[in-house]
Amino acid sequence: MILRTTTTVLTATAALLSAGGLTASAAHTPNGGWQRIGDDITSGISGLAVTGEAQRHGGTDAVVVRDNKKPGENRVARLTYRPGADRSTVTRTEALTWAGTPEPIDLEAIEAIPGLRGEYVALASRGLVYHVKVTGHEIQVLDTSPLPAIADGDDYESFALTSRHGRMAAVWADRGAGKKRPATLRAAPFSFNEYGEADFGPVTTARLRAPYPVGDVRHASDISVTPSGRLVISSASDAGDDGPFDSAVLNAGNLSVSRTGKVRLSVAKSPEVVRKFEGVKIEAVECVPDSGGKALLGTDDENAGGSVNSATVCGK
Repeated sequence: MILRTTTTVLTATAALLSAGGLTASAAHTPNGGWQRIGDDITSGISGLAVTGEAQRHGGTDAVVVRDNKKPGENRVARLTYRPGADRSTVTRTEALTWAGTPEPIDLEAIEAIPGLRGEYVALASRGLVYHVKVTGHEIQVLDTSPLPAIADGDDYESFALTSRHGRMAAVWADRGAGKKRPATLRAAPFSFNEYGEADFGPVTTARLRAPYPVGDVRHASDISVTPSGRLVISSASDAGDDGPFDSAVLNAGNLSVSRTGKVRLSVAKSPEVVRKFEGVKIEAVECVPDSGGKALLGTDDENAGGSVNSATVCGK
């Protein structure tokens, strides 16, 4: 199903906190309920994680990461998403300060850690894992470590955690590129040792080819895992910093964790396209708990900035 809005033009007000302070500007949003949160290449969303206050006042709160690379550019922000087209509906971002360590290069994913309030795993494109904690307006780095099983040429855009029977598992993916290189998904048992360092168990590997989009495709631009273990994966096409862009959300397989902690990764040979999204590059998909299958979606539309939206794409 292609998401189209032909009779309604939706407008929203976005507030973007930059180094100079909080600024607000009215922006015309893409069709289909997207709310713009920035108008330049530094303000896109490359990953997001809903917070413990996931749903309140009819909206969703999240922490988002940005793939910025230059010193002083924002890396992490709080997002307050309020759906709707009414001008009184305000979606806001508030920049957080990366404290104590050098700023990361090219953050592409972030995931809340089950059972650890305010703590997250963030992932940079080359495979560096950051265990971080949000404290006030700062990001505190508790530990850094590399992903296991990094291969030459891997370019990571996704990372997700799930918890079953008191045991965690992680799943992440090299994004793949075009017809010749599918995405490579990897999954493993996941925990932290007594020093707060990430500990990955035996790694399982699978390949994914997105059936849509078909040109300049990144087969896996983000991953979310539903409570039942369903793998919800976004795919996106990116022809350059000015687009054109195109995206889809896929029902791509399953991730399970046994009572003994064994992880099983199953990826569909022909993933189901749950929904198509024209004109945007989705780089963040996060299934929202207790929402009836809704996901919070974020885009990194390069020179056009970033936008957020919600859609029922997660199922059970």
